[in-house]
Amino acid sequence: MSESDDAESAEAQTPEPDAPADSEAATENALLFGVWEVSEMAYSDPSTKRYLNVTPIAHTMGRHASKQFQKSEISLVERLINRLMQNEENTGKKQQATRIVRDAFDQIHERTDENPVQVLVTAVENAAPREETVRLKYGGISVPKAVDVAPQRRVDQALKFIADGVESATYKSTTTAAEALASQLTGAADYDVETYAISQKEERERVAAAAR
Repeated sequence: MSESDDAESAEAQTPEPDAPADSEAATENALLFGVWEVSEMAYSDPSTKRYLNVTPIAHTMGRHASKQFQKSEISLVERLINRLMQNEENTGKKQQATRIVRDAFDQIHERTDENPVQVLVTAVENAAPREETVRLKYGGISVPKAVDVAPQRRVDQALKFIADGVESATYKSTTTAAEALASQLTGAADYDVETYAISQKEERERVAAAAR
């Protein structure tokens, strides 16, 4: 083979610096936080499976922010991180919230010896309420009515309950946010009714059952 042929083959193998990475090749062996495998998740609830997107990317830099209903395309882990930012302590602190989730995942693995991403998926499925109430007005009377919850809203509510549970457990307490989050996720994954997220789900469904 001549020198010109060698140069041409080397040029063909050298990737262009501005060329986008191939999506399949880039994500095939990617790990969340460089540690956790996300390619094989088990889902027990078929209704919410479509909205429990899990990817190794924990920060998409708001690329879906201006698109309606595109939040379900974001990784469930990043959605949890964004939820943790919605309080006075962590408002706008994406890196701090990410560190809390990363430390909580390490603690979950130490406690359960399971993949913490799978624990998160199971916790969200268990904490997602199936029924809630709306208020209908008949004349001047407001009457509560039980309604089914849309799958996308179920995931939203589950993440809200988990984040609220973390805030409640750390308020005027020595418990760190990572410890509180690890306890919330493991408790919800085990369907422990003492866990804040599960108790809130049970309360929503109890009120809805009374309004049928």
